Amino acid sequence: MNASILITICALLLLAYIFDITSSKTKIPSVILLLLLGWTVNKITQVFNINVPNLESVLPIIGTIGLILIVLEGSLELEIRKENLSLINKSAFIAFIPILLLSFIIAQVIYYFDADISFKHSLTNAIPLSIISSAVAISSVKHLAKSQKEFVVYESSLSDVFGVIFFNFVTLREIIDSRSIGVFALDIFFILIISALASVALAFLLNKIKHKVKFGPIIILVILIYVISKIYHLSVLIFILLFGLFIGNLDELIRFNFIKKINPEILNTEIQKFRELTAEFTFLIRTLFFILFGFLIDTKDVLNPKTFPWALGIVILVFIIRLILLKLFKIDKNPLVFISPRGLITILLFLSIPSNMKSELVNNSLVIQVIILSAFVMMFGLMLFKNKQTNLKS
Repeated sequence: MNASILITICALLLLAYIFDITSSKTKIPSVILLLLLGWTVNKITQVFNINVPNLESVLPIIGTIGLILIVLEGSLELEIRKENLSLINKSAFIAFIPILLLSFIIAQVIYYFDADISFKHSLTNAIPLSIISSAVAISSVKHLAKSQKEFVVYESSLSDVFGVIFFNFVTLREIIDSRSIGVFALDIFFILIISALASVALAFLLNKIKHKVKFGPIIILVILIYVISKIYHLSVLIFILLFGLFIGNLDELIRFNFIKKINPEILNTEIQKFRELTAEFTFLIRTLFFILFGFLIDTKDVLNPKTFPWALGIVILVFIIRLILLKLFKIDKNPLVFISPRGLITILLFLSIPSNMKSELVNNSLVIQVIILSAFVMMFGLMLFKNKQTNLKS
């Protein structure tokens, strides 16, 4: 039995690797194939009466680790240069504005149709549907031009960070007023300072460790800091983003004296190895998460006709707002307008909604349908862009 489980897991991971390699050619997002793979495994276990333990409690754990690694991997790849500042500013605005607009519009609809819920609780239910999933977006744009890929990494990573901060702010405060906003802003300020200091400390530690095993403990420390901070409801994704940006851009920071003390020229070689290890870990965890989520999907939820019009309306609204913003900020809309998928972060925040705040309108069916529809829009958009490029070349 143990051998069968190991063989199955290895086979699934190898299939996922093939999906990842071929996605740049097929333009089919690997997340769709991973969900389908998990769903197929579930059906096989039902046909052959294979007893599988309840894995629902494992999903948030894998998802949390996945979110940490995805934001870390994305931030390690980003280059902060003067010529990039305009792109960073635009991506920050295009990440932030849709979260606010979509959250308040969807919340208003929930509040109107669900008489048993307050507007604040409606907003809590709406936020998970308003955030771009970096887990899906980043892995789907590897074949794009460097500037477009950088935009997606910045935008989706910041969308995760802004979304989690906004979700925690709305969920954890009984009353939202000017005082609570002021206290929250002060919290963010202190988190930024602590994150900067912790990033320097971890970089110093990375430089000083001479043992052959040095990257694993750093990743474990990052996860530990995240989990402990989450207990105290701190927006620690900021720390992960800053840490990745800091150690990934030491060349740009070398003019500061304290940076010279950690030997950035030598450390850069180690950081490249750290990037590669983080990418390996991220692939494994992201793969396991989406296969497991696909395994837990109920076919009835996917095909639920009651929630489908709502899911379709949300997805249409997402891409209308995105098209308008890309035009306003004068960013080439093709194929970026199609890249606004929902995924891991949506699932994690949906599962984090306290039971007393949940709306009947925002259920498993709606979340699954929004994720699948947004992934299909991205897939067809990337395929269309590929065909246009091929026609232009010919």
